[in-house]
Amino acid sequence: MTKSKVFHLMVLGMAGLMLQACGIPAMTSKKADSNLPDSFNQGPSQRTNKATVKWKEFFEDPNLLSLIDTAVANNKEVNILMQRISVAQNEVQSRTGAYLPFVNFGAGADGDKVGKFTRNGAVEENLDIANGQAFPTLLGNYQFGLFSTWELDIWKKLRNATQVARLEYMASIEGKHFLVTNLVAEVARSYYELLTLDNQLENLEQNIAIQQNGLKMVKLLQLYARTTSLAVKRYEAEVTKNQSKRYEIQQQITVVENRINLLLGRTHQPIRRKSAGFMDIKPKMLNAGIPSQMLQNRPDIRKAEFELAAAELNIKVARANFYPSFGIRAGVGFEAFALKFLINTPESLAATIAGEMVAPLVNRNAIIAEYKNSNARQIQAAYEYEQSIIKAYAEVSNQLSNIDNLGKNYQLKRKQVDFLIQSIGVSTLLFKSARADYLDVLLTQRDALEAKKDLIETKQKQIIAMVDLYKSLGGGWQ
Repeated sequence: MTKSKVFHLMVLGMAGLMLQACGIPAMTSKKADSNLPDSFNQGPSQRTNKATVKWKEFFEDPNLLSLIDTAVANNKEVNILMQRISVAQNEVQSRTGAYLPFVNFGAGADGDKVGKFTRNGAVEENLDIANGQAFPTLLGNYQFGLFSTWELDIWKKLRNATQVARLEYMASIEGKHFLVTNLVAEVARSYYELLTLDNQLENLEQNIAIQQNGLKMVKLLQLYARTTSLAVKRYEAEVTKNQSKRYEIQQQITVVENRINLLLGRTHQPIRRKSAGFMDIKPKMLNAGIPSQMLQNRPDIRKAEFELAAAELNIKVARANFYPSFGIRAGVGFEAFALKFLINTPESLAATIAGEMVAPLVNRNAIIAEYKNSNARQIQAAYEYEQSIIKAYAEVSNQLSNIDNLGKNYQLKRKQVDFLIQSIGVSTLLFKSARADYLDVLLTQRDALEAKKDLIETKQKQIIAMVDLYKSLGGGWQ
């Protein structure tokens, strides 16, 4: 067969393989919808977004800053995720080398003895007769040299796979940022919850002191027959009830302290804090900016965006599996049947070069299934990206409304507490002058305790809403 015929056959074979590759199943990818309203529903539109402020500048309490700093450095989940980021980075390095030539050094030695009644054995027998010298019983073969393989990345399969690894690495970094954002917010929430419990305990202690004074007054009035033993017993029951609540709050304080220590990656230690002045804390006014800024600020949205881009590239990687792959193999070194001849030049110099082409022809089920899966994962990633945007918008909108309503709620509760505190003194005076029943005094004190408790909880909710808005806007990881 002539060289021209061989060339024509190769061309026809290539054309057949290319036509065979054209039978790729038709797939439809999804384009993610990232449209957002021009502004949030609550308040005027602001161009400035406070999420860009670093957490060390956003929070002012030095004790809280120290806790967050320790948590970011020692939290076990953050450290675990850092190792996953390292794995993703190594994957980029691995895939980068996949489309470059591989060069290896190799050496080998072997011996061969063929049967006498074989073709090679007959040849050796004739050589023995012709030369008058016995052919070696065990014929050696020694070799060493450099060997190279290289897959030609014609369809950009390997380069696209490398880019996929880069995108997944970037997504893992954003995942770490999102974890830090949640960690900072959780430490701040727990810290302010601890301050709330301290103030609740102080409020309870003050109320117990007031009721104990009332109990002394009722006992004194009983001596003068101004009241009955029933009033004394009711006062004693109320004091005892509130004293029991003291231990409930102390237990809650222990639980929150342990939660903070867990976030900080350590065993139980006292949490340094300054509870005085908690009720005077004024939540910061945060500018929410415009909704489109969340796309750049929130790590979870950026993570979903990188994962979507990786999923889109993976479709191209899976599609390239339908096409032929081309490779080159080459080697250069020395080879001889005896060690003394191994480095003789040029007699022992050996070289090889070969090209190869491999294409899927029959039973492509695995390739087709992977192609379908990559398409399904791209559609899934597009929906997840859209979901992350909708969720972020809802979180910010909810917190803006929450902050506004809590501000109004706090002002009314503040007035309620002031009125009830005043009514305690009035009811006590009326009771002393026999113009009010002891139950009026007890109920007034109970209402004042509950109202002050609600006021402290409302202050906590105001501060937590500020922290949650900061997190929802994408702040806390810088």
